[in-house]
Amino acid sequence: MKTAKKTGTTAVVILFLVIVSLIIWRNELATFFSAGNYNDVDNMVETIMEKSATPGVAMVISKGGKIDYKYFGYGDVKNQKKVTEESLFELGSTTKAFTALAIILLEDEGYITGSDPVSDYLPWFAPAYNGEQADITIDQLLAHTSGIPSWSVQLIPEGTSDDMLEKTIRNISAITLDTYPGTKHSYATINYDILALIIEEVTGQKYQDFVTDNILLPLGMTESYFSTGQEEVSDKLTKGYKLFFGKSLEYKAPRYYGNIAAGYLVTNIKDLGLWMNAQLGLGNIPDNLRSAINKSHHVDREIAGYINEDKYYSYGWSNDIENKVIKHGGSNPNYSSQAIIDLEKQEAVFVLANLDSSAPSQIANNTYRNLNNIQMIKFSYDDSYILLDIIFSLLSIIAMVGFGRRVLIKGKRKVIKNEDTNPRNIIGIAIGLVLRIILLVFIIIWPYLINYNYYLIRVWMSNAIFVWEVLTIINCILSIAMKIRRIGAIRTRNISIPGK
Repeated sequence: MKTAKKTGTTAVVILFLVIVSLIIWRNELATFFSAGNYNDVDNMVETIMEKSATPGVAMVISKGGKIDYKYFGYGDVKNQKKVTEESLFELGSTTKAFTALAIILLEDEGYITGSDPVSDYLPWFAPAYNGEQADITIDQLLAHTSGIPSWSVQLIPEGTSDDMLEKTIRNISAITLDTYPGTKHSYATINYDILALIIEEVTGQKYQDFVTDNILLPLGMTESYFSTGQEEVSDKLTKGYKLFFGKSLEYKAPRYYGNIAAGYLVTNIKDLGLWMNAQLGLGNIPDNLRSAINKSHHVDREIAGYINEDKYYSYGWSNDIENKVIKHGGSNPNYSSQAIIDLEKQEAVFVLANLDSSAPSQIANNTYRNLNNIQMIKFSYDDSYILLDIIFSLLSIIAMVGFGRRVLIKGKRKVIKNEDTNPRNIIGIAIGLVLRIILLVFIIIWPYLINYNYYLIRVWMSNAIFVWEVLTIINCILSIAMKIRRIGAIRTRNISIPGK
């Protein structure tokens, strides 16, 4: 009778948690299982936004120099402020093409050479490979063939002071390289921050001032600026968001002045229309800048980063040399972007979003396919951040169910039964105890096993990970405590029973 009562209580608890979860996730589940409406580009964008929980999207399309702006959703959900063509977004890594262009300008003017080692400009910069100092060249930074590991992103310090760029590079000045410089392409965002510091050393200007004076203003990109954390925030800047249990929550990400050249250009689709047309050779462009842009599209296979057949990383672009298409994605903790530029067909797409997700990439790819009369591809949950939010949200619910069962049911049952005194049962409990301890340790240290840390997870990933982690740690501790209690009670019982 008691067993049936316990089972009934368990079922009620589980059913209650499942119903609550279904109510909270009703909209997300509906879009997850629906095919979506892809009748045209607008429907495609709205579907992808809904499925990825992206609050706002802005897109600029250029075909033969003719510009078309599209914008959807909200730049500020709380205040119902819609996205417009003037709404500002952080670019993320699509900023790198601007940094590479600045390097080309300096090289064309004779200030630097691509084959120069970084140590010529930063004498204290001395990374090592196999225990020996290794020289990294400017070309290798541009192509991400420096050997600097991708996990070095976690060494970028938070801060907005004027010295943050140098502090950032000094943090990795003695880093151990994954590969010998020039031998393998491996994307590491901090490569471009090193380039920014070289620009400052050569010109005597702040990186952002040099790029503004020599690239942004000559192209007419007057509404664009670099986010250092020191500037006055424009009322046109969209709010950034982050996923949590399938929903987008407003998220004010930490500021990283030291990562400025790799991801912190702030702009809108009006200015990006000028930037894209400049890549296509259209518009009023100063001769030196036009020459530098043309060079940025060139791939020297000897120094470019090899991605796969006919695809290379060169000057801040992933370059498909066979189809003459350059592209790049961008991702900050609460923004993302994607650019696709077809140099031969004179077509270009640039998509901005105020959530870090795969939405800009999927929207840009589908828009480009539509421009070329190719069927658009259905939404795919291939984004690591979206998947992690889904997975850990589900795991959190499971952990919550386990916690409910343990607290409401197991805490009420008697600890010792007659059969518990059996030596085999004692061994089984002891093995379970050891396994729970091992699981607890693993749950605590797992980020460090994959070259992550809790700070990086907090900044970049869904907070559902922390909800799961806390619940699972509590479950493990309760389980460990209960097993220790059972073992102690069994020992006491065995001592009190004659002949034991």
